[in-house]
Amino acid sequence: MQLFLKIMFMMAVGGLIGWMTNVIAIKLLFRPLLPVRVPLTNFHIIGLIPKRRLDIARNIGQTVHNELISMDEIGERLLTDENRAWMTAEIKGKIASVIDDKMSILPSGLKMMAMGMLGDVVDREIAVFIDEKSGELVKKAGENVNIGEMVEEKINQFELEKIEEIILSVAKSELKHIEVLGGVLGAAIGLFQAGVMQLFW
Repeated sequence: MQLFLKIMFMMAVGGLIGWMTNVIAIKLLFRPLLPVRVPLTNFHIIGLIPKRRLDIARNIGQTVHNELISMDEIGERLLTDENRAWMTAEIKGKIASVIDDKMSILPSGLKMMAMGMLGDVVDREIAVFIDEKSGELVKKAGENVNIGEMVEEKINQFELEKIEEIILSVAKSELKHIEVLGGVLGAAIGLFQAGVMQLFW
């Protein structure tokens, strides 16, 4: 009975130490947010994420830019057949409005005939124009817009508390599993130590 209690005690102590170690390690990812000087030394303590914030933001931005999203993909999503049809209708509507206004002095029959002839030309030319210019637009946007830099700037604008809140909301269950795993491993180590003590003492 005494041996059983001793083993259980060592497992409990090991589990508690393992759990607390992982809880503290997770806390130290975020805290302290600002450098805290250790008394009587020049050593400062600061959370890993606050310390490496700029590097983390830069790496996330580069990953998004290089691996996840490109301007070509955005262009493909924007320039769908539905959007092309919408742009064509908008341009045709604007041209028809201008022509109708400028030709108001013509007789209605002549104006309708001119509008019909122009409509055929407009239909053909708009389709060609959209195909040509949409590619140029995407290319130009790719030269002037860096998605990675935008992501990096956005992350750097967040308050550190907000970054902590986002990470915890995304990985809360995983971090909790890490804490529990620390306790389980600690208990296993405590059991192993008890076994070693019984063998050699």
